[in-house]
Amino acid sequence: MTVFACLRIHGADLEKLTDVRWIDSPANDGDSFLARAGDRDLHLRLYYVDCPEAVVGNDVDAKRVREQAGYFGLTNVTHVVEIGRRAGVFTRDKLARPFTVYTAYADAMGRSQTKRIYAFVVTVDGKDLAGELVKNGLARASGIRRITHDGISAEEMGKRFVDLEVQAMLRRVGAWREADPEEITRQRATQREEERQLEDVRRQVSSAPTPAAPVDLNKAGSRQIQSLPGIGPALAARIIAGRPYRSVDDLLHIDGVGTNLLEKIRSRVMIDSAVLPPPEN
Repeated sequence: MTVFACLRIHGADLEKLTDVRWIDSPANDGDSFLARAGDRDLHLRLYYVDCPEAVVGNDVDAKRVREQAGYFGLTNVTHVVEIGRRAGVFTRDKLARPFTVYTAYADAMGRSQTKRIYAFVVTVDGKDLAGELVKNGLARASGIRRITHDGISAEEMGKRFVDLEVQAMLRRVGAWREADPEEITRQRATQREEERQLEDVRRQVSSAPTPAAPVDLNKAGSRQIQSLPGIGPALAARIIAGRPYRSVDDLLHIDGVGTNLLEKIRSRVMIDSAVLPPPEN
């Protein structure tokens, strides 16, 4: 009789699921696939690795294939898709017999209809599936990291995956078989420059002052009104005394508010028409 186990193990919130079974699905690929644990169906996504795309169905896929081609130094992008498909077959074959999953059910997001969760997957012969993919040149050492089920830190585990990737490069297996060293250098330099530019954009946006909320001319206090350029305590008092306003242009009736000042503050003031009293007959 098959026994399903769900145990708390080393690695904080990770759970161990045993006797997990592969589920055939068109959604499966090398690093993301459906599986059944007991009476639950799970969509698993491997930690630490990224397999090449096996299908190019939209612009996002196409951009990922281009980026993956650069990473592996492949000048022919069709080779990327071929490696992605080989990775899917590799994973299916490795998981043909019941396997073990360690997961904290962290959301892996993605575009699939079912929720994906990050996981470590150990094959029936005790091999880490993610490591096997990288060692055979069917995935790159890139992805979400965390402490492992056997207590290896994320930093150390990341270094081990890089070592596996170097092995695959030197043995020229999988994607590395067709790798062009000069293309790797050129593409990675381009990617670093793109990342630098994106970081500059993020830094500029994050350091930009947050626009102040518009000041409601009919409800704001004196201090809020004085926060507007060109308005001091006396003019703020006259603006408050001139309420209610039905449009921003009504400010022109207030002594001290001219066209120039109005245009300077127009984008920073508002009228909440929902609280205005009905117009006088």
